[in-house]
Amino acid sequence: MAKGLIIVESPAKAKTIGKFLDNQFTVKASMGHIRDLPAKDFGINVDKNFEPRYVTDPKKAKIIRELKEALAKAPALYLASDHDREGEAIAWHLVRSLEKELGNKPVHRVLFNEITAKAIQHAIQNPEQIDQAKVDAQQARRVLDRIVGYRISPLLWSIIAKDLSAGRVQSVALRLICERETEIREFVPKEYWKLEAEFWRDELPHFKAALEKVNGKKADLNTEAEALQILSSIQGKPAVLADIKRVNRSLEPPPPFITSTLQQEASKILNFPSSRTMSIAQQLYEGVDLGGETVGLISYMRTDSVRISEEANARCRDLIKERFGESQLNGRIRSYKNKNSAQDAHEAIRPTDPFRTPEALAKHLKPEQLKLYTLIWQRFIATQMIAATLRQTTVNVQLAEATFSASGNEVVEQGFIKAYPHVSVQTGEFIHPSYAQGDDLEYKDMAHSQHFTSPPSRFTEASLIKELEAKGIGRPSTYATIITTLKQRKYVEMEKKSFLPTTLGMDVNVFLVGKFDAVFNVRFTAEMEDKLDRIEEGKVVWQQLVRDYYEQLEKLIGQVDVKKEKTSFIVETEIVCDACQEGRMVLRRTRNGEFLACNRYPQCKNKKNVAHDEKGEIKVVEPQKMDEKCPQCGKDLILRRGRFGEFIACSAYPKCKYTRPVTLSMKCPKCHEGDIVPRRNKKGMPFHSCSRYPQCDWITNDTPVPTVCPQCGHEYLFESYKRGQGKYKFCPRCKAEMG
Repeated sequence: MAKGLIIVESPAKAKTIGKFLDNQFTVKASMGHIRDLPAKDFGINVDKNFEPRYVTDPKKAKIIRELKEALAKAPALYLASDHDREGEAIAWHLVRSLEKELGNKPVHRVLFNEITAKAIQHAIQNPEQIDQAKVDAQQARRVLDRIVGYRISPLLWSIIAKDLSAGRVQSVALRLICERETEIREFVPKEYWKLEAEFWRDELPHFKAALEKVNGKKADLNTEAEALQILSSIQGKPAVLADIKRVNRSLEPPPPFITSTLQQEASKILNFPSSRTMSIAQQLYEGVDLGGETVGLISYMRTDSVRISEEANARCRDLIKERFGESQLNGRIRSYKNKNSAQDAHEAIRPTDPFRTPEALAKHLKPEQLKLYTLIWQRFIATQMIAATLRQTTVNVQLAEATFSASGNEVVEQGFIKAYPHVSVQTGEFIHPSYAQGDDLEYKDMAHSQHFTSPPSRFTEASLIKELEAKGIGRPSTYATIITTLKQRKYVEMEKKSFLPTTLGMDVNVFLVGKFDAVFNVRFTAEMEDKLDRIEEGKVVWQQLVRDYYEQLEKLIGQVDVKKEKTSFIVETEIVCDACQEGRMVLRRTRNGEFLACNRYPQCKNKKNVAHDEKGEIKVVEPQKMDEKCPQCGKDLILRRGRFGEFIACSAYPKCKYTRPVTLSMKCPKCHEGDIVPRRNKKGMPFHSCSRYPQCDWITNDTPVPTVCPQCGHEYLFESYKRGQGKYKFCPRCKAEMG
């Protein structure tokens, strides 16, 4: 009997689904999209109602051939790509690429929220049709992004630097980061002073309170003189506990994860970049081998809905009764309300079976998989547990005309925190239950301290995602890509887990905001997302939306004077060109950094490395001269820095092109022939490898140190970095650590 053909995106997904169907179907993977807009030209016919020209990915030729061969033998086609816009588009493109082999065979769209036997079998038995409105929404997004990339990016190349890019949503995210940085730089700290004292009665524990009011009005001490004046007027006066309030308040568990909140919490708790979080979640969704049984461990991870199915909630509540006791189970099934913008096509992110506990899966999962699964499991279980109960105590101490206040929280019932311990409770001051209103209090000498208001914080990945979501910019499934692109384009750097815009990023933002504010602002971008959603709902024709955007963009492009704009991004200096003695050096930028060039280019092609001193002044950085000559021409060798790190080159370049890598003066521990070379990958991350690569494939992300291990005598150590500890050395053989 001929088998129906099921096509999914990935081999992992195909493998998992295949095991659930008892060999009744042939399951193949398309490896994502098999068609897209051409890579090297515009690919959109503006005059033909913005018709996209799709081309087959040449790298997918073998895959397409195999799909065609499989379909030729199959009685029906089942398209089981992900249940979102991108997945719907993949299914649509597959149908068009396989039209000849399809003939009159039935085509079924298979939709499921989790990769479990029950969900897959139900989807196969209840197939649907391709949702053309969802396909149109994806096409509109793809075409809009292509228009921005192909019409704006060349302006950036001409005006600022080559190989830059603009993105419809990416550029607005960059704008948020740059505007926050401007706020920080322009922030003027405001001085203020605090008065604090420790109060107590008898042998009870002391508590610290701060000045809150003077003569019933909020204390606002801007100078030390004001603080000392209050201090002198109240010092030594009797203190009375004028008011004390104790109230219990409930702290409800947070809703189950959606894509954005999972990325935020994984960033804060696990220190995972958003791209890594989504990659690991994809693995957990598509299926993991649990000792012979391959199963999807979480529901679909691209969702903005907090809805949970009745069956999943019932299983969750059974787990709580068994693991934590019935007293920890919420009295009713707790449900959460979606935001108005949520699509609700999927459930929230949850375990497919809560009885697969993290400890039960520990031996089957990679460490990072276990960490993320544990976070998802904990959050889901917490949703059906009782609220935590906090006892909040607030006291006011009257000391002459001054009122001092203190407050503290005490957890009296952990409730859901037993499952999800990542909720932070600000404990504040512990105020013993024996304190009562009217108590006469003793106090120590009061302390006055100077403080300054702080500027707003830079965005972290978590806070940027939260801001994008709050403002309706992009969609949860795009956040990881947006952040990755900003890093790869070197528009931002990470400093202590926060985004710091580079000079290049600030320049790009200045140009885009100055000339294209109408389309690269928060409100316009959020409204565009709403319109894309309306396309998916069948309420807007996608070509008309694209036409309106295109015409507005073209009008703005026509107003740009490239020559005039270009001069505004070239920084003139007073440094005389040492090659031609006629020109002046100007500061230019590329994706890989800044350099000085003669303003008489192309007549003079002199270039210099550049640095900024502590005052921000520009200075020439001369290449470091080596104590040896070029083996090819006899000229001096110099140390240079390139895209992938430092290297040694001939000073006579470009006449002599001799180069060699910088080594650590340490032989490769694997082949003992090559030298260890520091390098950088395409993302700028450092690593070390053998100079004989690819003959020798030794590689490490740590820094080798030619020091013998004092514990086991191993020939070398590694130097690494650990958060909270800083740099340290360790032995790769015995694992001993040393400072």
